[in-house]
Amino acid sequence: MHAARADRDTRRSEPSGFPQTERMHPDEYERDLNPDRLAGQNIGGTERRFISAHDWKEVHRTLSEFADDELEQIPLIAEGERLQQGATYLDLNDRQRREFTATGDMRAGSGDRIVPKDEVPYPLWNRLRGIDDPRRTE
Repeated sequence: MHAARADRDTRRSEPSGFPQTERMHPDEYERDLNPDRLAGQNIGGTERRFISAHDWKEVHRTLSEFADDELEQIPLIAEGERLQQGATYLDLNDRQRREFTATGDMRAGSGDRIVPKDEVPYPLWNRLRGIDDPRRTE
């Protein structure tokens, strides 16, 4: 029991104190053994970059049934941004507008029109998905 405790005490961790931030390898090997150590972890501390649907002309046309003030409330993940593991998204390029859950290795690519569910008001999210029941869109 003391040996396990000693091993745990020698691990270095980042100031946040989250278990997933513990560094498991010596500095000289860390990059080779674990190049994307925190990839997809939802531990906070980083700001996500968005583009308003209102500001992206092609999306503005695609969502022509939405008013300008509504489009301003619909953020799109900026190109190159990592999606949060386990979070729900919608790709406006998908004609069926199905929700999907991101894995830790997913990023927004060039031309992707990915909307994060946690950043969109509930009634607008339902309209984006094609749900037109007034009880769910108002």
